[in-house]
Amino acid sequence: MLSRIGYVVNSFPKLSETFIAEEINELQSRGIQVKLLSLNRPSEEVQHSIITGGRLQDLVVHNEREFAQWADRHRPDLIHAHFATQPTECARRLSLELDVPYSFTAHGYDVYRKAPTDLADRAISAMAVVTVSDANKSFLVEEYSIPGDHIHVIPCGINTEKFCPTDNRKDIAHIVCVARLAPVKNLGMLVEACRVLRDRNVDFRCSIVGEGRARESLTCQIEQHGLGNHVDLVGAKKQDEVVKYWQSADVGVLCSLSEGMPVCLMEAASCGVSVVAREVGGVSELVQQRVTGLTVASEDTAAFANAIETLLKNDGLCAAMSRNARREAVARFSVKKQVDSLLQIWETAAVTCEHGNS
Repeated sequence: MLSRIGYVVNSFPKLSETFIAEEINELQSRGIQVKLLSLNRPSEEVQHSIITGGRLQDLVVHNEREFAQWADRHRPDLIHAHFATQPTECARRLSLELDVPYSFTAHGYDVYRKAPTDLADRAISAMAVVTVSDANKSFLVEEYSIPGDHIHVIPCGINTEKFCPTDNRKDIAHIVCVARLAPVKNLGMLVEACRVLRDRNVDFRCSIVGEGRARESLTCQIEQHGLGNHVDLVGAKKQDEVVKYWQSADVGVLCSLSEGMPVCLMEAASCGVSVVAREVGGVSELVQQRVTGLTVASEDTAAFANAIETLLKNDGLCAAMSRNARREAVARFSVKKQVDSLLQIWETAAVTCEHGNS
C-alpha cells in the first residue's frame, strides 16, 4: 500500500486547476501523506475553499532542494507530476537523484501544442504515464511511438457531491461557459453565436466565468455587437461560486480550439446541465451526441448557435439530456473513482518495478 507521494506541479494553488486539489484532497482523506513542489508561486489571490478548508497550502514548498530534503527524509513511494512539461522534467530529475520512481499525467496543451521535444523519453523512463482521454492516448502512441500499454487513460475527477443539480434556474434562459479568457478557448466564437441568437430574438443571458488576457478583445467584441444586455464576462470565481453558476444554467457551452478532457464539462454534467461543445480532443468521449449534449464538428458559428437554440427550445430533449449527464458524471467522473484508478495503477507499477529490479 502506498503511504507517501510527492507531487510536482507548475503552480499551486491555481483557480483553473481544481482537479489537482481534488485529487490531493482525496488522497489525503485515504491517509496518504502528500507533499507538493510548486515550481512557480501562485499569482492569484482568490483561493477555492477546498484549498483553505483542507489547508492544502501547508503542503507546498517552492524550492526543489527543500522538496528533495523532505523526500530524502520520508522516502515517498513515488513522485507524480501534473503536465508533461516542466513538472515532469523536474520529477524525472528528482527521481534519478533520490532513486524514487516517478509518473506523470499529460493533459492537453502539453500533448498537442507545447509538448516537450523529449516527451517519448520522459514517458519511457516513467513508471507509468496517465492521460485524460482516449484521444490523447492515441495521439501519444501515434505521434511519439510510446507503447500503448504504458499509457493509462484516467479522466480528472470532480466532487460529484458538491457539483450536484438543484432547482436554481433563472426566469430567462441562462447559458454558462466556464473557461479561461485565452485564445485557445475560442470565446470569440461564443460571442458571435450569442449575436446570432440575439438577432433571432432568442431571450437569453450568457455568463462567461473566467479571467485572462483575451478580456479586452472580448469586451470590445461584445460592445461592437451591442451584446451588453446578453453577455457577461463575470471574471474568475471560487469553486463554490462556479457551482452556483452551473446550477443556474440551462445550457453549458465550450467552443475551444483544443482540449484534453475539459473538467468544466464534467462539472456541468454533474450539475445536470446538458451542453453544446466543439468536437475537439476528448470532448466526444465526454459528451455523447444527443444523449448528454450536442457536439459541433467544425468552427461553424451558425451551427453552434443552432445547437444552443435546439436545447433552449426543446424542454423535453434538454431535460432528458440533463438526467443522462448527471448519471454519467457520477458513474464515470467522480474524484473517488479517479483516485481508485490512480492507486491501482501506481501500486501495480510499483510491484512491476520491484520485480524488474530484483
